[in-house]
Amino acid sequence: MSVRVSVVICAYTEDRWGDILAAAASVRDQSHPAHETLLVVDHNPALLARLHAHFASPEWPAALRVLANAGPRGLSAGRNTGIAEATGEVIAFLDDDAVAERDWLLHFAENYADPKVLAVGGRTEPVWSSGRRPAWFPEEFDWVVGCAYLGLFPADGGAGRSHTVRVRNVLGGNASFRKEAFEAVGGFATTIGRDRGKRPLGCEETELCIRLSRAVPGAVLLLDDRSVIHHRVPAGRERFAYFRSRTYAEGLSKALVARSVGARDGLSAERRYATRVLPAGVARGVRDTLLRRPGGAGRAGAIVAGVATTTYGYALGRVRALRDRGRPAGTTGGPAGAADGATARARGESSSAGSEGAVA
Repeated sequence: MSVRVSVVICAYTEDRWGDILAAAASVRDQSHPAHETLLVVDHNPALLARLHAHFASPEWPAALRVLANAGPRGLSAGRNTGIAEATGEVIAFLDDDAVAERDWLLHFAENYADPKVLAVGGRTEPVWSSGRRPAWFPEEFDWVVGCAYLGLFPADGGAGRSHTVRVRNVLGGNASFRKEAFEAVGGFATTIGRDRGKRPLGCEETELCIRLSRAVPGAVLLLDDRSVIHHRVPAGRERFAYFRSRTYAEGLSKALVARSVGARDGLSAERRYATRVLPAGVARGVRDTLLRRPGGAGRAGAIVAGVATTTYGYALGRVRALRDRGRPAGTTGGPAGAADGATARARGESSSAGSEGAVA
């Protein structure tokens, strides 16, 4: 039987109207048809009403539904709302400012032929608003703009190489999970990740995947570089000020993950990234500078600055965690498998109601 894939797209602002429509259209045109598309709106009544009216058109499939976020403001709760409503065996997530290639869902579905596979992510490519990558922006830090970074996938070994790599965690804007994974461990933690009003935090998918691997021994989580989406990078995110802010926020996020699941698991893949991928990037930048190639010094400097601000954010987050020791961590759907909000309803329970370093 063909795998039924529900697709969840979370939206929050009318400023991305064109992007939202493009994302939905890319799902509609998949070679492996989506079982349903769930467009979840994050506490924005005007956008909710506008999308309801637009998708009532006959050109859109009846299986596309527009929903209001049933939990607190933020991306994690929006995803949990979609999880609760989804009826497919697999749930895929697509960012609202990205478009999927035609075979995106097909390659996801192929991997679920193996019953041990509980999550599959894909490759996210940046679409720079300026038309090209800023010369100073290192590919090793493409996770800053929500994309696949240098070192995430194995180097091209020729036509015979595998397209998949086993990982610790998938990356949330281009990912899929068996629905039973959420039944096992609950949903995304609503105190980790973006709430659209504060710093650009992330890592909610990292925390979830670590919980999943702990709860289901032998669980396989994969990245497939054939499941490609193209993610728009707005002009503001091409600037160094955003780069610095996002790397600092990543450090804070990693501290939250370490608090939830422990530093050993929370930072296992980051150690390889920091000791192998980044030093090689600095060396390439220095080499390019010596060869008078454009951007080499900027890329090397950005890598050093990115490491410094991420480390500072992590250290500050850990200090705050020590200060708050003894208080509840506040993460939902923790290691015990408790679900929050919408996900609890999906499990028939009562309720009171994104990364780098993925390679294992």
